[in-house]
Amino acid sequence: MAGVCCGVVPESETAAAVEQTSKSSRRRRMEVRPFKFVADAAVQPPSENGRKRQKLDLDLVLPASPRDCDNAVESSGTNKVNGDQEINEGLNSNRMVELEKELPKFGLTSVCGRRRDMEDSVSIHPSFCKLASEAQISSDIHFFAVFDGHGCSHVAMKCRDRFHEIVKEEIEACVGEKAVEWKRTMERSFERMDMEVQQSTVDSVENPNCRCELQTPQCDAVGSTAVVAVVTQDKIIVANCGDSRAVLCQNGVALPLSDDHKPDRPDELLRIEEAGGRVIYWDGARVLGVLAMSRAIGDNYLKPFVIPEPEVTITERSSRDECLILGSDGLWDVVTNETAWGVARMCLRAQKPASPPMSPDSDAVVRGAGVESSDKACWDASILLTKLALARHSTDNVSVVVVDLKENQQL
Repeated sequence: MAGVCCGVVPESETAAAVEQTSKSSRRRRMEVRPFKFVADAAVQPPSENGRKRQKLDLDLVLPASPRDCDNAVESSGTNKVNGDQEINEGLNSNRMVELEKELPKFGLTSVCGRRRDMEDSVSIHPSFCKLASEAQISSDIHFFAVFDGHGCSHVAMKCRDRFHEIVKEEIEACVGEKAVEWKRTMERSFERMDMEVQQSTVDSVENPNCRCELQTPQCDAVGSTAVVAVVTQDKIIVANCGDSRAVLCQNGVALPLSDDHKPDRPDELLRIEEAGGRVIYWDGARVLGVLAMSRAIGDNYLKPFVIPEPEVTITERSSRDECLILGSDGLWDVVTNETAWGVARMCLRAQKPASPPMSPDSDAVVRGAGVESSDKACWDASILLTKLALARHSTDNVSVVVVDLKENQQL
């Protein structure tokens, strides 16, 4: 403070000031006070932001008059506010970049196609759960699923609304254990989901157009396939029940992470016959001549031949991973794994602006179960695969989810 005052008020003025009246002294002391604020600004603790500290130092020029001093105080305060705003904007920008890196990039398309009713459902929940590692570092877990209903849509819709919550509860139940036992966790989740479907009845108010309501209130003849992918920082866990499918594109190769549960699959055929059932070939292999899949959620009237037990695969994440494709049989009945991988890879590598969201078919309605695609390339891949399935005369609902794994190594 003394140094600042001495540097601004010359010695001659100081000597003359001694001879002035008390009124002049008070006025002089009032004129010196602004320097105190300027000095305080100069000795503020250094900021973490180098730009802010440098800006304050450059703008801190000692004024030659009281009026200039007032302006200096106002300018210094303004610079401080601007500096804080710049810091906050920088922090917010960095946070947005971090969130963008953490959240997965995905695209989805789900269309009715040539069917009369839409019975598919898609469920996507990024960062739906936290998983603590051995180093006590928590990481986000991401949920992706496709449900292909049959008989009606309400079982697939119930799975869409509840399945991720059940999986989250099962994961959180593993707190205290060294690691999540994923196979058991997914099996319990499917079992609980099937039990909830069995205990549920149709609400004519929520589902005024439900066709199964005309049959039985419990809807025993309604069910749904389920292919669920849980993506962690170092693993991809896929649980499948039915004929929907998950395919991992890795280093130029399409690797199926699930095996379709068809009634004529040798091990499934043996299981059905040992349980006392039969597989009848009526427009393809069908359980008791009715259902074209050997595992599903629901379908109480076909138990124990049709079971909800999933097959679970656990795949370690790799830098060679490119993308993950989930789809209903409306896609896989007419498009091979390799073709799907080629289409997805082409879209993910393309450097072009995104096309505006639209239906792949003028008669089809895009349905995302309230979920919007987060990445233009993934969305382009999903919609192109849907168009390809329709062009190859798929007669079923078509649902496709594409997850970019190459850009999300920190999932």
